[in-house]
Amino acid sequence: MAQRVALVTGAARGQGAAIVARLRADGYAVAACDVNAAELGDTVRALADEQVTAIPLDVTSEQQWAQAVQNTVDRFGGLSALVNNAGVLHRASIGDESVAGFERSWRVNCLGPFLGLRAALAELRRADAAAVVNTCSTGAIRPFPQHAAYGSAKWALRGLTQVAAAELSADGIRVNAVFPGPIATPMLDETTQARLAARASSGRLGTPTEVADAVAYLLSEHASFITGAELVVDGGQALQIG
Repeated sequence: MAQRVALVTGAARGQGAAIVARLRADGYAVAACDVNAAELGDTVRALADEQVTAIPLDVTSEQQWAQAVQNTVDRFGGLSALVNNAGVLHRASIGDESVAGFERSWRVNCLGPFLGLRAALAELRRADAAAVVNTCSTGAIRPFPQHAAYGSAKWALRGLTQVAAAELSADGIRVNAVFPGPIATPMLDETTQARLAARASSGRLGTPTEVADAVAYLLSEHASFITGAELVVDGGQALQIG
């Protein structure tokens, strides 16, 4: 495979869309995937770039993952990079949390990346300099109240990243994670963004492009000796006390 090819989940907007744009600028062909097919289609059409293809994908579906990987290979000839960026932010106290809410958060935020890694594994093993980046969260560094489902799922994803890095290094596959803090994306409503910006030691929220830059670095040859790493992109949030 002469061309670098990346599959990015959660690509319809915000952080995921920024990752698609950055990887395309770095020369990747990109399979942009999202469960929101209509919004994804709009995002990809706006790029007007035949080296970016839109693939509807529910990351909790093993069958859809297999099809997404196959579609990527059919379109671009292979797959050398996987970015497990799709996620859902779910808030509830432990007393108010439901089994359904807790389980959905885990299925999207942790099971989804596992299914993606497994679906892409054969193609990644065939590729040169293959790499995976999982989007974790500062919620997997420190506890945030009302985030039992989201935080525990991201802690699990942090562990999965470490295990995958250790297990797949012999195959030449690097596996790393980014840990975004408060980023100005549609995942956070305006009230939450304002509250987080007011508390931020940097005085602002991060931008989707800043996370995309971190992802691009971890996928690149500049990070060829890095695996199992955790790159925190949070403006110092994890350093704050209280």
